[in-house]
Amino acid sequence: MANSSIELKGDAADCTSAKVALSGLTLAEMITFVNSLGLPTFRARQIHKWIYDKYASSFEEMTDLSVSVRSLLEEKAQVGLLKLSHLQVSRDGTRKYLFELPDGQRVESVLMSFSDRKTLSACVSSQVGCAVGCTFCATGYLGFKRNLTSQEIVDQIMCIQRESGKRVGNIVYMGQGEPLLNTEAVIESVHTVINSVKIGARHITLSTSGIIPGIKRLEEENLPLTLALSLHSPDPKTREEIVPITKKYPLSELIPALRDYADATGRRVTIEYVLLSGVTDSPAQAKALSDLVRDIHCNVNLIPFNPTFDNEGHEIYHRPPREAQDAFKRIVERSGRTVTIRLERGTDIDAACGQLHNKFSAADD
Repeated sequence: MANSSIELKGDAADCTSAKVALSGLTLAEMITFVNSLGLPTFRARQIHKWIYDKYASSFEEMTDLSVSVRSLLEEKAQVGLLKLSHLQVSRDGTRKYLFELPDGQRVESVLMSFSDRKTLSACVSSQVGCAVGCTFCATGYLGFKRNLTSQEIVDQIMCIQRESGKRVGNIVYMGQGEPLLNTEAVIESVHTVINSVKIGARHITLSTSGIIPGIKRLEEENLPLTLALSLHSPDPKTREEIVPITKKYPLSELIPALRDYADATGRRVTIEYVLLSGVTDSPAQAKALSDLVRDIHCNVNLIPFNPTFDNEGHEIYHRPPREAQDAFKRIVERSGRTVTIRLERGTDIDAACGQLHNKFSAADD
């Protein structure tokens, strides 16, 4: 069985006892591994280019490596870390992936295309399951299993590019898990995405439910990415009910932290707001949201609820009709902020976070 990732930052001499996955590693880590095999550093640069620039899925494709080097790599290493467990393709072209990790756990990723954009966007997971437990999110019903490593996060992108043969231009950390409860691995993965995958920080969005220490840590890192806050209600009581982490990080502390982040980085943040019929879509809540964001350097993204189901198969919430969505949008626009209603993708293929994983977990039980 392949090693999930190796401690290349320390003594790499022991890393040849099992096959080592290279996709998702930094160039420095590849150099350490290649040197441990007695190969010169320039070989690592060649392999790095094949994996990240040409989406090679095997060493046989790396034609500028000698036969002996390729044979050695076949013996000691493998290209990919993750295994494609299932793929669903929507009629709108959205591709939903279920990847198996080396320990048998599974995570989801999504590849999205839009008619008004030339670039493709990939949504990646940062954890197996999630500890936050937002009541409208299917991932919450999985519970928290473990954090992903930086390599496991990055290889989701590379697996998508190898499978689709297409270059990903934008990354959103909006898949399974709370990125800022796995802050250091996520930050490390962002650096690898920038330096190896060659996707600029301004094309990376990180979504959080409001983990204040993680927001402050991200501010310290000073990466010019987009921070998105999953707000979902301007009312503390309602937000506590649907986003339980609010009890630990209340709005009274979260909103100032968000303002500080925007002021310190100079980056406009995104306020994400899910519209749940009869729960978060009232005119009064729209007015409160408008007042809340008025002095925050932000955009507001309204998200029509994508139907998800609890462990008993019951639909959790309902989506407001389009007329109600538009009315909510008009009220929030009084804040002077740009307000959009998210374009739906992949609603016919278990597109909501955790749905595909839940389906296959249930099948395994």
